[in-house]
Amino acid sequence: MAARPWITLLRLVNLSTMLSVRVRGTRLASRVTRTSLSQTQVRNFHSRKDTAPAINKTWRSFAIAGAVSAPGFWLLTSTRDDDVPRLEAPPTGHLVAEPGPSKEEVTRIISQDAYSFPVRSVTGVNRYDGTQLASNSLCEDRFTHGIFPSPLNDGTQWMAWAVFDGHAGWQTAELLKDQLLLFVRHSLSKVKSASTGEKSMPDEVLQHAIVKAFLDLDDSIVKTALQTAQSSEPLQDKLKKLAPAYAGSCALLSMYDSVTGSLHVACTGDSRAVLGQQKPDGTWEAIPLSVDQTGSNEDEVARINQEHPGEENIAKDGRILGMMVSRAFGDSRWKWSLDLQQDLKQRFGGPSPLTPKYDVRTPPYLTAEPVVTTTKIDPGKPSFVILATDGMWDTLSNQQAVDLVGKWLDAQIHGHPISQPKTEYKRVDFGDLGNGVDWEFEEGRTTIQDDNAAVHLVRNSLGGNHHELIAGRLALGSPFSRHIRDDVTVQVAFFNCPHLLPK
Repeated sequence: MAARPWITLLRLVNLSTMLSVRVRGTRLASRVTRTSLSQTQVRNFHSRKDTAPAINKTWRSFAIAGAVSAPGFWLLTSTRDDDVPRLEAPPTGHLVAEPGPSKEEVTRIISQDAYSFPVRSVTGVNRYDGTQLASNSLCEDRFTHGIFPSPLNDGTQWMAWAVFDGHAGWQTAELLKDQLLLFVRHSLSKVKSASTGEKSMPDEVLQHAIVKAFLDLDDSIVKTALQTAQSSEPLQDKLKKLAPAYAGSCALLSMYDSVTGSLHVACTGDSRAVLGQQKPDGTWEAIPLSVDQTGSNEDEVARINQEHPGEENIAKDGRILGMMVSRAFGDSRWKWSLDLQQDLKQRFGGPSPLTPKYDVRTPPYLTAEPVVTTTKIDPGKPSFVILATDGMWDTLSNQQAVDLVGKWLDAQIHGHPISQPKTEYKRVDFGDLGNGVDWEFEEGRTTIQDDNAAVHLVRNSLGGNHHELIAGRLALGSPFSRHIRDDVTVQVAFFNCPHLLPK
């Protein structure tokens, strides 16, 4: 049976490749030049009727190979430069590693995601600063901030700031960033629409509407999972919808009503809000606007035990069935039935059920219900609110954070010079922390050198003017950095501080 032309050509190409390697280029070129092959001969080469001696077939094959391989031959012999990376650095014979962050690099790292906005359109608010420092890759924290129309429909503007501390992934925090304030505004607008002729909304009514918005959003994350699993949607769409239920997030939302001067703070989890208010003697008072909701909070433990009578060891070692926080969005393993956990694990690659490590009998064990507080901002006193995820509060107390911002404000007014360490610190490693070197904030390490108040807090929470300590905490990336520090997100909003507005 005759060989198919394309198979023959393929063989010839292979032959040409081998010959190109074995034969010097000049000899190959000369042989191809001496070989004369007409189109008729090429056609006869593929015919079964060809009775020429084998040697003729060999020469014809060789000639075809030369003709077919001409482009490849050119590529092999060309001296044209190409875009392939050149590895020309000489060997050193020893490990070459980048040095740790310099003082300038420390500032760049903690400032690269910073922002600051002067505010003129909302009475009482002068400015707010913020920043975020990632430890995870991707960072699991999210935040939002800005102006929105009053839900009371009175033509004024409200302001909102919020931080979301994600865990076991960023997906829940990302959803909260986009959706939580929308749910709250919708809930407040429904309450306002139902009221009759009232110019303001009682604090209790407003707080109830905020609570309902939080719970409604969490229900849409958690309780629609069964509907999603049973739907006819494509697999990829189901997985996207289930991801925010697999992960979890705390939420801390603060809203300021410029008409009443009220600051409404809703907290689910262990992110924290603190109000700093200046006293007549010039010092600063720290007023907590939220309380951490964790397995170490005795009130939270008592609430959970009351909701699940007869179940021992729900709260153990400061955790709720292994979870640090006692309230959170998502975290559906603490809210779904065991059967649903197992089904979603098998069908959609969900997280492993809490059993057999934990005794799951009567979920849900976690809730997204927030604790809401309302605080009047005194228009006659300079003040500020600090919102931060627990990555900052791991090393700073409420009062320490307020004092740091107070000193920063004083420096903005009086133009204090950049503070530098007055003494040299001895070499340290992380084994020294807690053994002669304080892991948490230390007054003697305070430094004021940042134009952004949130960056100022982050710097001092990580080591202040102790360069080796702060640079060491920033030297490692994910996943190793998680043993040293958490994701950190900070916002600071200033009230009745007109000197902060640009002139």
